[in-house]
Amino acid sequence: MDYANLGRSGLSVSRLCLGTMNFGPETSEEDSHAIMDRALEVGINFFDTANVYGRQKGEGITEQIIGRWFAKGGGRREKTVIATKLYGSMGDWPNDNLLSALNIRRACDASLKRLQTDYIDIYQAHHIDRNTPFEEFWEAMDVLRQQGKIVYVGSSNFAGWHIAQAQEAARRRGSFGLVSEQSHYNLIVRAAELEVVPACEHYGLGLIPWSPLAGGVLGGILRKIDKGRSASGFALEQLEKHRDKIERYEKFCDEFGQDTADVSLAWLLHQPAVTAPIIGPRTMAQLDGALKALEIKLDDKALMRINEIFPGYQTAPESYAW
Repeated sequence: MDYANLGRSGLSVSRLCLGTMNFGPETSEEDSHAIMDRALEVGINFFDTANVYGRQKGEGITEQIIGRWFAKGGGRREKTVIATKLYGSMGDWPNDNLLSALNIRRACDASLKRLQTDYIDIYQAHHIDRNTPFEEFWEAMDVLRQQGKIVYVGSSNFAGWHIAQAQEAARRRGSFGLVSEQSHYNLIVRAAELEVVPACEHYGLGLIPWSPLAGGVLGGILRKIDKGRSASGFALEQLEKHRDKIERYEKFCDEFGQDTADVSLAWLLHQPAVTAPIIGPRTMAQLDGALKALEIKLDDKALMRINEIFPGYQTAPESYAW
């Protein structure tokens, strides 16, 4: 397994991040525990979750599954860099969501209890909260750090200028600031290249792409359909929208001699600021399959071919101005 520092921090994480959103709704607890054991076995030490995962409002089912896995001992907690998130609604009462200081305090304590741990390695804002000033956000996060409940702070679904706002507010307080940004980023969705990627590079954030396979569209969807396998409504919708590109991409991967999903992950690993794409396996086979991406090297010619199929963006404003 290859490792990298998460952004400008000294924290060493695996180049693939184990996403746990399927644990509970799609994957049984027994299988989820087996997948996490396998992840550690192959060297994946970076796990991502969120308090809202599990599809049962307010229950934090996925965090509970991880907590019971930690409770088995055997160094599971000590070997794992656990990242969780807050923002989404965990109840029907005011202050049960978003990023107020009150919810940050309550949500952190609740996640710690479900995860059966004393601290969270990376505590992430799941979305920008436009009604909470960053001064309040950082004061609350700094208290949690002083209490030893969290180690680092990250963001998710922030725009580039939100990252700048957050980092400048942290700088004024003398705080370390954000260490990572989780962003929707893949070959089909490349808008992050306009301002999020440059902001991460400038401020030293590790970029953690979510949905690296675009909901399965970049995972060989045409072959799967040809073999009679089903696809989600979202994947079929995206396929119809991007059919020409997908056909060209799957042909390129055939010529390259690699699986489309593996090339998609490998492409992200070649992009600026990217620390670790989030893989969200439902099965052990999907986890083992994703590991192949770490062995793929894309030279300039291959990257050029991919960019011809899926054109990206220059940094703003050059992408739309002179």
